[in-house]
Amino acid sequence: MADATGFFQAGAGFLAPPQSPAVLMSPMSSPSQSHRLLVPSSPSSFGGWVPGSPTGPAAASIPGWATAGMPFPGSPSGLMPGSPLGSTMPSAMHVSTGGSFIPGTGLAATSAGGSFVASGGHVVQRMSSSPPMGKVPSDGAPPFVMKVRSDGASTVTQLPSCVSTSGSWSSLGSKVLDDLDAEVRSICERIDTDGNGFISKLELIAAVQNDPVVASYVLPGKDSSRLMSCEETFDEVDAIFDQISGGKQRIKYADFASHFRKAAAEQTSNANEMRIIYDLIDADGNGSISKLELVAAVQAKTDVAAFLLPGMNCGNHVMNCEKTFDAINSIFESIAGGKRRIDFADFEAYFRKVTSLQPRQRVGRDRRNTRVFIIGPGFGQQLNPRQAAMITGAGFQVQWCHGIPNPETPNFPVLPYLDHIKAEIEAFQPDVVCCASKGGVYMVGLWQMGYWRGPSVLINAHPSCKQLPEGVPIVLAQGGNDEVYPTPRAELERIIGTGTDNKCFLYYVANSGLMPSGQHTRMGDFHNMETLLSRDCLPRLVDATLCPEGPEVHMVRSWRERLGDDRIEAELALGYSPERLRKRWATRGMDHQKLHDVARGSEEFERVAAVFKSAPKEPPAYLLSPQANWDRVQILSIQRVENGLQLDGSTKPYYDSLRRTLEDQGTEFEPGTHTCWAFHGASQDAIESIISNPLAGFQPLASGTRNSNVWGSGTYFARDAKYVADGGFCGQPAPDGTRRMLMCLLMTGMPCLGDPSHKGVLPFRNKPHRYNSSVDSLSSPEIFIVQHPGSALPGYLITFA
Repeated sequence: MADATGFFQAGAGFLAPPQSPAVLMSPMSSPSQSHRLLVPSSPSSFGGWVPGSPTGPAAASIPGWATAGMPFPGSPSGLMPGSPLGSTMPSAMHVSTGGSFIPGTGLAATSAGGSFVASGGHVVQRMSSSPPMGKVPSDGAPPFVMKVRSDGASTVTQLPSCVSTSGSWSSLGSKVLDDLDAEVRSICERIDTDGNGFISKLELIAAVQNDPVVASYVLPGKDSSRLMSCEETFDEVDAIFDQISGGKQRIKYADFASHFRKAAAEQTSNANEMRIIYDLIDADGNGSISKLELVAAVQAKTDVAAFLLPGMNCGNHVMNCEKTFDAINSIFESIAGGKRRIDFADFEAYFRKVTSLQPRQRVGRDRRNTRVFIIGPGFGQQLNPRQAAMITGAGFQVQWCHGIPNPETPNFPVLPYLDHIKAEIEAFQPDVVCCASKGGVYMVGLWQMGYWRGPSVLINAHPSCKQLPEGVPIVLAQGGNDEVYPTPRAELERIIGTGTDNKCFLYYVANSGLMPSGQHTRMGDFHNMETLLSRDCLPRLVDATLCPEGPEVHMVRSWRERLGDDRIEAELALGYSPERLRKRWATRGMDHQKLHDVARGSEEFERVAAVFKSAPKEPPAYLLSPQANWDRVQILSIQRVENGLQLDGSTKPYYDSLRRTLEDQGTEFEPGTHTCWAFHGASQDAIESIISNPLAGFQPLASGTRNSNVWGSGTYFARDAKYVADGGFCGQPAPDGTRRMLMCLLMTGMPCLGDPSHKGVLPFRNKPHRYNSSVDSLSSPEIFIVQHPGSALPGYLITFA
């Protein structure tokens, strides 16, 4: 049958265009020679294979070939178990004794004699010799793509090396090696001694010890020649691997590159100070610190005390003050991790302050230099002028395509007009193409004809859009109340799922569930999609299609831009990870006492207060009282929650698991994007339970909102403290009129829009991975719902009046 590209493909996996010339097969004379599948020109060619027919003559009738799906004689690998190609022959494949298939991709691994890779009717041929599986050829020669069409003609297109027919290997969960910097790729290959495409801890340690090039990259400025006799150096390499691997036995090249790319971007603001303090503590100068040396230094040296315990008046009372002694003991235990002595690498890792200047920007490009092509019919330049004004007012360079009719009737013939649109696109050279409503049929036509395969924004799911093109960044925007093209959410999610992972994003706006009063807390969009016209939403969706990490990551990242600048600065100082929060603890969190006062006037107090009192840049959706009322609220006390069992037993494992699941999907984990600060109100008894519970303070599947689970089951948090207070979620005030509220660190991962039908299990994002949390809005969420006990950590208890 014909596939989407116009090629013909047999049901059993053989590519066989009718009346096309046969591709000759190399006969097998020895197990080491290579072989090619025959693409016949007629049923009588070479034994008359009938593509797609299970009764056709077996390939084994030709010397050297086994029946479809069986290993090749003489090949040590043949078809790898678990590969989707394991039961049928691929469309066209040139396999030698070293060749194999990469499970789950439909792509061939490189082989000693090169390979044909068949995918979606394309045949990718590598003509030169290649190294073992997973390695990039060193000759620099690109592969070729041969498209065998139904008319018998063929075209050969040169593509970058190691690029599949879809343009990416996103299904592998990481970037291909050619995406890596040449230096990083070279380093990875030097470490990866067995050439399997992954790095083990043993390989890393051995390479640092024996290879000066690797050592200078991994541990710049340090002598690694004595790694096996220097505990400090060995521990540092060991810690680097553990940090990259996240508990796995092997690390990918892409993960290795990402770690050192982020490390290079970090700016350690107190490196010199740490060295000075460390030397002051190391009284005997032997290069390591004992607990006794640490206690003695805090008691005798004010500089050390001020550095280790800022805000505490230690003086010479360390041995007479249990609180101070416990704080020092907790710091040592946290740094040492069970060891009796700590070295400078341990000390530096604990106290390092990484300066993050600003949140990640949109896509690193100026809107004034972004060219947006808009298909006029359906976009509403006359009927919905605000939508058009959002694009033009955002500063983009805009080109309108008006010389085409409005496709009002069903089965409107778009083909005669696609060449006109294509000509205008070629003349304007846009970065993004946008369409809306009835104009969507033109976008679908452009995709199908291959006239446009670049970033695309489709407002309203046109009925003709049933499948998205592969490898194309696409944003699909749809309202849950669309009266023109009503489409169930499940169908929209199915359509998005036909696109390439991490390149497609469904911006969906639906009703909340009903409150007991019978009202919705939020209303979904109708066909005109009102939410696109506020909070810079439509321009952000255009930006999102240009984001290298994908449109969905961009939108989640942009949520932080809705916060006030004072709050953004305060959150950056507090940090977005459990370990950053723990560094402010005065104890190990193992004591019966879980609440510890934060000194008024301290830097920490001011940062928490700023997050609590800050107003967002745009008016909130839930405006229950004037902002002036909130401005008069007074913070009476701030207490830090220190529950070590809860953090170690629930929060940290979930945090690490969340990072791994995102990275397995090819999404880089970003604290501050995939984690955030939010607020939670509860009764006095509930707050005590959340703070003191030794396993998990929050129980999402047993909780909801005061008014019902309007966005599905889970524990609800508000972006703004004002909403929690105004909504009466803090329980009954104390006799003196004071109220209390928790400020919590959430591990939200990749959120989806909530739905009252969600009962603890969220939709799939990239199978088998599901979304990690839900929100009330994908434009600017003000409510977060988490479904896992470890996804929320109580950080501070704030008393106010």
